[in-house]
Amino acid sequence: MAEQIPLYPVRSAAAAASCKRAAYFSAAGPGPGAERSSRYQLEDESAHLDEMPLMMSEEGFENDESDYHKLPRARILRRKRGLEWFVCGGWKFLCTSCCDWLINICQRKKELKARTVWLGYPEKCEEKHPRNSIKNQKYNVFTFIPGVLYEQFKFFLNLYFLVVSCSQFVPALKIGYLYTYWAPLGFVLAVTIMREAIDEFRRFQRDKEVNSQLYSKLTVRGKVQVKSSDIQVGDLIIVEKNQRIPSDMVFLRTSEKAGSCFIRTDQLDGETDWKLKVAVSCTQRLPALGDLFSINAYVYAQKPQLDIHSFEGTFTRVGLLDLELNQLTKALFLALVALSVVMVTLQGFSGPWYRSLFRFLLLFSYIIPISLRVNLDMGKAAYGWMIMRDENIPGTVVRTSTIPEELGRLVYLLTDKTGTLTRNEMVFKRLHLGTVSYGTDTMDEIQNQLMNSYSQTQSQTSGNNASSTPPRKAQSSAPKVRKSVSSRVHEAVKAVALCHNVTPVYEARGAAGETEFAEADQDFSDDNRTYQASSPDEVALVQWTESVGLTLVNRDLTSMQLRTPSGQILTYCILQTFPFTSESKRMGVIVRDESTAEITFYMKGADVAMSTVVQYNDWLEEECGNMAREGLRTLVVAKRALTDEQYQDFENRYNQAKLSIHDRTLKVAAVVESLEREMELLCLTGVEDQLQTDVRPTLEMLRNAGLKIWMLTGDKLETATCIAKSSHLVSRMQDTHVFRPVTSRGEAHLELNAFRRKHDCALVISGDSLEVCLKYYEHEFVELACQCPAVVCCRCTPTQKAHIVRLLQQHTGRRTCAIGDGGNDVSMIQAADCGIGIEGKEGRQASLAADFSVSQFKHIGRLLVVHGRSSYKRSAALSQFVMHRGLIISTMQAVFSSVFYFASVPLYQGFLMVGYATVYTMFPVFSLVLDQDVKPEMAMLYPELYKDLTKGRSLSCKTFLVWVLISIYQGGILMFGALVLFESEFVHVVAISFTALVLTELLMVALTVRTWHWLMAVAELLSLGCYVASLAFLNQYFDVPFIMTVTFVWKVSAITVVSCLPLYVLKYLKRKLSPPSYSKLSS
Repeated sequence: MAEQIPLYPVRSAAAAASCKRAAYFSAAGPGPGAERSSRYQLEDESAHLDEMPLMMSEEGFENDESDYHKLPRARILRRKRGLEWFVCGGWKFLCTSCCDWLINICQRKKELKARTVWLGYPEKCEEKHPRNSIKNQKYNVFTFIPGVLYEQFKFFLNLYFLVVSCSQFVPALKIGYLYTYWAPLGFVLAVTIMREAIDEFRRFQRDKEVNSQLYSKLTVRGKVQVKSSDIQVGDLIIVEKNQRIPSDMVFLRTSEKAGSCFIRTDQLDGETDWKLKVAVSCTQRLPALGDLFSINAYVYAQKPQLDIHSFEGTFTRVGLLDLELNQLTKALFLALVALSVVMVTLQGFSGPWYRSLFRFLLLFSYIIPISLRVNLDMGKAAYGWMIMRDENIPGTVVRTSTIPEELGRLVYLLTDKTGTLTRNEMVFKRLHLGTVSYGTDTMDEIQNQLMNSYSQTQSQTSGNNASSTPPRKAQSSAPKVRKSVSSRVHEAVKAVALCHNVTPVYEARGAAGETEFAEADQDFSDDNRTYQASSPDEVALVQWTESVGLTLVNRDLTSMQLRTPSGQILTYCILQTFPFTSESKRMGVIVRDESTAEITFYMKGADVAMSTVVQYNDWLEEECGNMAREGLRTLVVAKRALTDEQYQDFENRYNQAKLSIHDRTLKVAAVVESLEREMELLCLTGVEDQLQTDVRPTLEMLRNAGLKIWMLTGDKLETATCIAKSSHLVSRMQDTHVFRPVTSRGEAHLELNAFRRKHDCALVISGDSLEVCLKYYEHEFVELACQCPAVVCCRCTPTQKAHIVRLLQQHTGRRTCAIGDGGNDVSMIQAADCGIGIEGKEGRQASLAADFSVSQFKHIGRLLVVHGRSSYKRSAALSQFVMHRGLIISTMQAVFSSVFYFASVPLYQGFLMVGYATVYTMFPVFSLVLDQDVKPEMAMLYPELYKDLTKGRSLSCKTFLVWVLISIYQGGILMFGALVLFESEFVHVVAISFTALVLTELLMVALTVRTWHWLMAVAELLSLGCYVASLAFLNQYFDVPFIMTVTFVWKVSAITVVSCLPLYVLKYLKRKLSPPSYSKLSS
């Protein structure tokens, strides 16, 4: 990065470092997606491919109609025109377009430009930059009330009741008391505002915690402490060891002499390995920190680019259940209008019929239950409380209290790899020498052989020194002698200890001064040493060599030192280093042993790259396959001894190639490849990327629950495939189809044909190939991929991850869940229907942006199959029961009006209506949030129970119609029964029917419950007690002496039995003849 940011000297005042944007979790430099061309960029492809079928032979694109018709093609939807288009959603499109146009007019986006940033002088910036603060809040003080009200009244249910409540201010339309309508509406809004206020306050506290972190700011007068949110563009910030980088920064200076520093990007991509960064050379050479203000320089930064370090937007999620209920509410409204029209028609449209129509609309308004929203919202809050109180998933946080039931509807689970499925901690597991293999239980043998070998070598060296024998030089023509196992172990361990880019780092005893890079203040003991490298694999290898006795104690740009088991220090001069690249898939180093002057070329890499450069052998390919099946990441290690003449010849050719003007890269690679011939195969190493705890059983559980799991990772293909197998994302007996790299439409065409022929196999594809396929064959590719039991997408950018989520939503219509732990997963998490962030040592950015936060991946299993399943089934039962409560009383009102000549007169008035919807029935109905069909342990043991929920059968048109029929039956029985049994006064009809109605509701709750909880029984008794107690105070509605008679009791009992007993009988018969799956387990 240092070479990419020029510093421009000027004649006037000082300049300063820059932080380019105010984004907290960011690192310096453009992301990998900054230079990526658009997916929609046109390519020079032959147009005739449009007419070709996807399924063709590979020899000349021959048309095969039979194969062509087998391929799932895109579903072409007929475009709706005119009035049909407007009714079917066009009105919503027009409204959205108008709103977007108004927003663009009122708030035009600022044009992004390149910037000039003065070092240390923010006030000299030409443009105003935003604050360096994190804000996850949805509202501010002024927009909270309007915003919450808008979010509520955009739902048809609440908007309808607002209109109904306002109509009561018109005398001609007034049905009863104002509080009959305004009290329930006010209660709903109060609960909603309180819930939103609590969520908003929690978001504010989280933001405040992040924004209040202190950093040292360098000024002309010295260091001052500033909050993260107060950092400005141009400030000079001192970032201490183990401190988070607060914004995008340019690396100017470090306390290390060479200007190098290791940073970790775990909050961006979940990678916990250390990455080497080098400071700007001209500022690194300054004697002291204060000199940064004396130089005349500024940073010219390009305009902001689309990369992994930036994301924008805050939005509110709405669950599928809410949308389904909104549709059912519209259906109920149509039924309400139809019933009112029928009543006015039967009335003969006499008099001011339109007034009667509106009054009937008000009388039957309880068909649409206003308490539905508040019951669901309170239920969701209860589900969230249960999730966070579950001792089996400690540390789980519900950050969005509006969609817990979404956890029970998921079909696609998209997960990151590093930090999510794995810990990104490498552990050395296997060393294979061809004839002998060492595992974790036989490492002590390696240690003993290494100790004996170095003891013999040291004694021979002492003898040679005593006789003044000059050191022997490497002879490539030396005769081959079969080496002993001890010498082969010695060579293998030494090669692993030398062939890497690892640097040992030691902690300083005290705070060293800025101007003195006092290495004397460092503690070089073993306990104080840590290893830093860009690859965790290399750290694992060096840590393993230390564990067996050969320790890397020091390294700089030109040399490295090893300590033998006996304590002897071996010094090696680093002559050349060839870093690992994704093209070569190998790295190498040429070193000279200072004690013997031997020059050796060591190389390690993937088996596909090393198999062609090592001497013939008959075991490498087989053993690599065995280790891969065990989930180990393999590296092949080889060496070649060089004479002084050979190395000098190579160095001359290598330097000439590096000075070439044309084809420099190819010439350098050709020179290096001249050494990579007939190398001696030393060993094969196996390193395991430690999986998160219980990843395998969790993935197995989720797969049995019917979820299709996709792994989206930025890692290379080999690593992603290895983890997919080791984690059992892809089962051992399952085939894997690796999608070959494609760059054109024709190549994608052929590869999709090859993929189509495979059956029941996992798909592994790279991000570049995915981009090409989605450009030309989006529908076909998605439909084929959705048929796979597992999909692995490697080398994915954050934008691609989010795009894949949206594709699954659009093409399948199923619910998606995204799981991640790094900043590069935020876009995927926010695009999914449900986002889960894993909060651990990799940071909190994904966790803060997600709907649910867990501490370990294994907790996701219980979160979905127990809490997700229960939340959805409870919400479905609760919503349908609340609708039943409104439908039954509306049915009674319709029967009453029909009997009394279609008069628009209310059956129940005032407190009876308010009490019916609140104290008389609210507690038992709401207690359904405690209901469960099976115990949590049973749900974990049989995750197949989760499959039934994905079809949405718990809340469907079928179940809705069943409850409508039940409501009509019970409402008719209650009203007709009361009319038949009453003798003289109308007030007796009210008393009998209303009491039977309350008892029926309480019995229906008991009928619906599958597992009794003691709070359910308390709620039933409490509601019944409240009703009985209130009878003494309802003189204006009831004849108190009459309700104390036996006649009242038997009439109420008879009506209640007739309305409920048949339903109990039907439930018993259904449970015996066609029991649900959960009942078989519970019994």
